[in-house]
Amino acid sequence: MTITFYDCATAPSPRRARMVLAEKRVEYSRIEVDLRAGEHFSDAFRAINPNCTVPVLVTPDGEALTDNASIARWLEEMYPDPPLMGAGPLGKARVAEWLWRCEFEGLMAIMEVLRNSSKAMAGRALPGPHAVAQIPELADRGRERAQRFFSILDQQLGRSPWVAGDIFSVADIAAFVFVEFAGWVKIAPAPDHAHLAAWLEAVRARPSASV
Repeated sequence: MTITFYDCATAPSPRRARMVLAEKRVEYSRIEVDLRAGEHFSDAFRAINPNCTVPVLVTPDGEALTDNASIARWLEEMYPDPPLMGAGPLGKARVAEWLWRCEFEGLMAIMEVLRNSSKAMAGRALPGPHAVAQIPELADRGRERAQRFFSILDQQLGRSPWVAGDIFSVADIAAFVFVEFAGWVKIAPAPDHAHLAAWLEAVRARPSASV
């Protein structure tokens, strides 16, 4: 069974999918997409994903999954061990809850900062094939949102070893990528976020963190 994964080693979104693949111990064929060179806007890549974004996972049946939500869901169904989307009704609900929070309150905040402040992303304030102007005020708001979410994560990790409870999940992967992605725009947790710091060490010790 051959899985093809369209990746970009320097982008945060594909890293989330790579970590899921690594945790599931799934073998796949990898194709690097050079975002800086604009390969995601090429006709060849548009034929695979008209949204012009990575990651993309192409299943052995030739179906292209073009976002982290669908990729993680498919991998969870095809490779249920270890479970990364929770166990039991409540466990699955908690993972879904915290995954949404990590994406909306964390990753989107950093995306606001990067895409609305980087000169390299002028006219590309939103991912996809359409030109979108930057709004500098959104970068300021993103910095404030990110700092608030650091505090929320620290409080949550004081209550449980992993973001959504007792087992490592896709919520931890999303939160981890958020924290490391924040460093790209010089945003970091406060020194007194001890629970968050301990959790970061635990995630970085996992093999999937280095893929």
